Amino acid sequence: MENTIKKEIEFAGKKLSLETGVFAPLTNMAVTVRYGDTVVLVTAVSKKQRAPETAEFLPLRVDYQEKLYAGGLIKSSRFVKREGRPSDDATIVARLIDHAIRPLFPKDFSDEVQIIATALSIDHISDAEVSAIIGASAALTASNIPWNGPMATSRVAIESNNNSFILNPTSEQLENSPLNLIISTVENDKVLAMEADANIVSEEKILEAINFANAENKKLLEFIKDFSKEAGNKKYEYVSAKLPEDMVKTIRKDFYKKVQDFVETLSDKKESAELMENILDEMREKYQEKYASAYITKCFEELEKDAVRKLVLEKEKRPDGRALSEIRPITIELGVLPRTHGSAFFRRGLTQSLTITTLGSSSLEQLIQSMYGEETKRYMHHYYGPAYSLGEIKPLLSPGRREIGHGALAEKALIPVIPSKEQFPYAIRVVSEILSQNGSSSMAATCGSTLSLMDAGVPIKAPVAGVAVGLITNENQDKFVLLTDMAGIEDFNGFMDFKMTGTREGVTAIQMDTKLGGIPIKMFQEILERSKSARLKILDIIEKAIQKPRENLSKYAPRIAQVKIAQDQIGLVIGSGGKTIREIMAKTKTTVDVSENVDGSAFVVIAGIDAEAVNKAKELVESIIREVKVGDIFEGIVKRVADFGAIVGVLPNKEGLLHVSEMSHDYVDDPNKLFKVGDKVKVKVISVERDGKMSLSKKALEEHFGGYEKRRPAPKTGTGFGGGSYFQHPRRNFNKRVPFRRKNV
Repeated sequence: MENTIKKEIEFAGKKLSLETGVFAPLTNMAVTVRYGDTVVLVTAVSKKQRAPETAEFLPLRVDYQEKLYAGGLIKSSRFVKREGRPSDDATIVARLIDHAIRPLFPKDFSDEVQIIATALSIDHISDAEVSAIIGASAALTASNIPWNGPMATSRVAIESNNNSFILNPTSEQLENSPLNLIISTVENDKVLAMEADANIVSEEKILEAINFANAENKKLLEFIKDFSKEAGNKKYEYVSAKLPEDMVKTIRKDFYKKVQDFVETLSDKKESAELMENILDEMREKYQEKYASAYITKCFEELEKDAVRKLVLEKEKRPDGRALSEIRPITIELGVLPRTHGSAFFRRGLTQSLTITTLGSSSLEQLIQSMYGEETKRYMHHYYGPAYSLGEIKPLLSPGRREIGHGALAEKALIPVIPSKEQFPYAIRVVSEILSQNGSSSMAATCGSTLSLMDAGVPIKAPVAGVAVGLITNENQDKFVLLTDMAGIEDFNGFMDFKMTGTREGVTAIQMDTKLGGIPIKMFQEILERSKSARLKILDIIEKAIQKPRENLSKYAPRIAQVKIAQDQIGLVIGSGGKTIREIMAKTKTTVDVSENVDGSAFVVIAGIDAEAVNKAKELVESIIREVKVGDIFEGIVKRVADFGAIVGVLPNKEGLLHVSEMSHDYVDDPNKLFKVGDKVKVKVISVERDGKMSLSKKALEEHFGGYEKRRPAPKTGTGFGGGSYFQHPRRNFNKRVPFRRKNV
């Protein structure tokens, strides 16, 4: 097309291109990002619809869409083929884009902005999520929307063989990496946002990864700049949402001292919210005819922020009186709910998390279908933060983005310590009910998860804890102070939220966002050290409450057994049309599932409340897959009788032939005289063919004297040759003829 602009570079070994002027012409800017064969369309639209005085925050909306057609898939649901609500993973990507771009909008900008990133094609090698974030940066930089970009994003993994870093790894490289870090940076060596999950990686290695990504991202920053210059869009003028200076001066003169006293005497109590409302009511009553109510609220927030900043920077004090690196008091209770499988109550200051663990069979694993295919999820963590936890009133709706994000963070934090399916064959769901929020509730959920899992008897490898580290800076940003374990007022008025979880040995998850235009990388060594120190203190408290997972599961938890089988044995266990597995479940009143592993092995997982029933079902499964060998002895059941012998079932789905010649040492002229269907008979396996056919023998188990069967009982009348005891000639042995004779003759 005539106005098409396209730029290309090599980045992390693959071609990366940005193109505009083809798709979505009615947007402020639409950029198509192609990375390898992965294609993502990112659109940016702005609308001047909100009056500045009503803007309490920047009305930015970010959406990330995973289209199944991108991976060549159709939805597996029989009735609904259209994509539904965004998956949790898509929501996490949208939040990460939001965290990366929001700080770069002008502080007084309040126009509505929406960013939509749509994955159109994926090649399973090139990163769609990173492409979407790069596309958001390019779209905003090249558009006429006021934005102080660009920023650049990349993903970092670690090569497991040589411990070196991999930039934008393939899915296979990522699967084998102990680190998955997505990081967004800007010029002057500053970090805007990051998200990471790690398999107990040291803080030193995390810092190296941050520096590695920052160096590589500089190439991307220049690339986006060149692309945007050619697009040539001039930023439009907007109506500033900045508070009128005369209003700020007037209210500051009358109320700053009250706000300052409120901040400096703030205790970790419920009354603090009432004190704040009292000051706001007084402000509104005095200025309601002169200023809009929303402006008065924003002015209070500005005064509060200034008071908090001065208290921390100038006096090195915190609103609740703690030292800068001090953690709020922690209390722990275990087993607080009588009928759940595991429960724990974790309280840190006013933040409370009641976390419950539920165990189930593998059939209860979550099935996830995305554009990458289908997968199952065995360990799940869900976070709920109802309005009452904030002292507010709101309708109960489905979990919002914040709840999904906090739940995902706590889930990632525990994944490295969850036992393998072979060690602990349960599906595990953990739910954190946040009963009160006053800062760092996601970290409370993480600590509560550790405690609840241990209370449930889940053999986690090590306890996991986490803490949030905040930052206060002055207007010139030349002085920074870190705050350990942020309370609500510090989070609201601070400039950074850095959450990191881990064990004593290393890091398991990170999430970071900021309200500034970036955090200097040189600060991260201190940030990581501060976070680690606090984490170790919390782990000390956790381990005092419970040193190791409980040895026994709750009596209300299902009992589960598993049997490892080969791929070619799956059909034996399931049976024709599922007949065999249904019979096992019906006989034992248990649930039996078969799950296949990528390594070619499979497991039969048996679950039930009754341990004896579970063991019985396990025995049945083991009998089905048992390899029959010559010499094995069974008590079988006669399935069918014919002239040539009887068919005897020795194991479920395994039968053998008891030939008439192997029924007895005596001559048997009619097998029907000895056996009928349903009879039990003890037999020995005397041969097994390659196709699995078995020959059985009953006479091989009978006592034998010198080649003859033991004596029959004598008739009631007659003696000697005419009617006395005698031995019947056994069936002929063609290798050795045995003469017909009396015993001892």
